[in-house]
Amino acid sequence: MATWFITGCSTGLGRALASTVLDGGETVVLTARDPTAIGDLAASYPDTSLALALDVTDDAQRRKAVDSAVERFGGIDVLVNNAGHGYRAAVEEASDDQVQELFATNFLGPVALIREVLPSMRERRTGMIVTISSGGVRSCPIGAGHYVATKAALEALTTSLGKELKPLGISVMTVEPGAFRTNYKRSLAQVRQAIDAYSGTVGVRREEDLTEYDSQPGDPARAAEAIITAMRSPTPPRLLVLGPDALDWFHRSVEELSADVDAWRHTSLGTSFPEGS
Repeated sequence: MATWFITGCSTGLGRALASTVLDGGETVVLTARDPTAIGDLAASYPDTSLALALDVTDDAQRRKAVDSAVERFGGIDVLVNNAGHGYRAAVEEASDDQVQELFATNFLGPVALIREVLPSMRERRTGMIVTISSGGVRSCPIGAGHYVATKAALEALTTSLGKELKPLGISVMTVEPGAFRTNYKRSLAQVRQAIDAYSGTVGVRREEDLTEYDSQPGDPARAAEAIITAMRSPTPPRLLVLGPDALDWFHRSVEELSADVDAWRHTSLGTSFPEGS
């Protein structure tokens, strides 16, 4: 029976994944900024769950949460870095403090949590780390530049991490979901002062956010099942893309980038010192 540590369990994919794992009889450390939001899950599974307050940007809370998990269940077998939020702003509109908070939540916090759980996993030579990224890393939508930058950074780090941990018996998987029916749209942080010049681009996206909430095609429960299936396969993927939209974004990005790079292949190959020099 594995013990899971999942961040951001109050809503959306984190909650769906926690609920599915608990239904399957495994143990889950449920975490959220507000632990009352996960009290019902903990009450339904008193023997196999532990609800903890966790702001991933808080050093003391991270250490306390990991220590509490080990004390209650003996160790952490699976870490799922799911907590995070979006930010709707043109690159020029963004405020420095909002960008710093976004990176602290979506990148620095998850990385610090990985470092908290790794010593125990290394000692036992087993474990799995799952990073919830975004299909937006491939589509790079208008008004989401800073958000996808945090996810792209986390993906790059996770890819390197996977290579470092494979010889130690620890698996690493990144998940790129498309548009799922979660609280993402409602929890978007907004720019403090919009610039009129972007009203026809980022401004349109802000209006669309209001109408798209609760109408996304992706089912979080099915996403949770897909993640568990991939994790339990003999060869878990390094990257799991979820949703037809995310799959389309992935293939388009690969095709467009390949075409662009190949068009300049001659220039790329002409940057070495002349032969024999």
